[in-house]
Amino acid sequence: MEPGDELGPARAFLIGVAGGTGSGKTTVAERLADLAGTGEVALLKLDMYYRDLNHLPLDERAAVNYDHPEAFDWPLLMRHVDALAAGTPVDVPVYDFQEFVRSDERQEVLPSRIVVVEGILVLAEPDLRARFDLSVYVDTDADVRFIRRLQRDITQRARTPESVISQYLTTVRPMHLQFVEPSKRYADVIIPHGGLNEPALAVLRARVRELVS
Repeated sequence: MEPGDELGPARAFLIGVAGGTGSGKTTVAERLADLAGTGEVALLKLDMYYRDLNHLPLDERAAVNYDHPEAFDWPLLMRHVDALAAGTPVDVPVYDFQEFVRSDERQEVLPSRIVVVEGILVLAEPDLRARFDLSVYVDTDADVRFIRRLQRDITQRARTPESVISQYLTTVRPMHLQFVEPSKRYADVIIPHGGLNEPALAVLRARVRELVS
């Protein structure tokens, strides 16, 4: 039996892409979309699956540890992964990172031949990890990741440098060491130097083509 034969024609090929904050996970996940052309890859981002904390006041929502596994709505994410794998579209929640709540918007994601699930902890959650046909870890130096995180949170999420630094030291770094970095051992493919590593991306693309052909 060749790799992937057991999937059957109706089931999508599932790829998990993990790595630390600012590692280039999203770049890798999005660039996988050129494997089979536009519309052939469905992308789910773990960042959209934070638990809805709308019942809490803003100051309490802001104090939550958003880098801990308990911050995420894993049952909803896995239901969506299963639905896409079976060929059913899903309505993905849209998260408001300034208010720390789910917005009223939803984004429809259509089933595709390949489903990519991207996020810091997607290889750390055993039930989700078991669903993947291929697991990828994007490995990038800590200083590079921090600079990218700082730039992103200031420009895209209206954070102050002081708040970004405080969050990084109190939750992001400790959770990376406790949960994210150890999940690297579950990866089938490790991409060093982030999402702009062209030789590594070429190897990954070739591997995926081989598995889904």
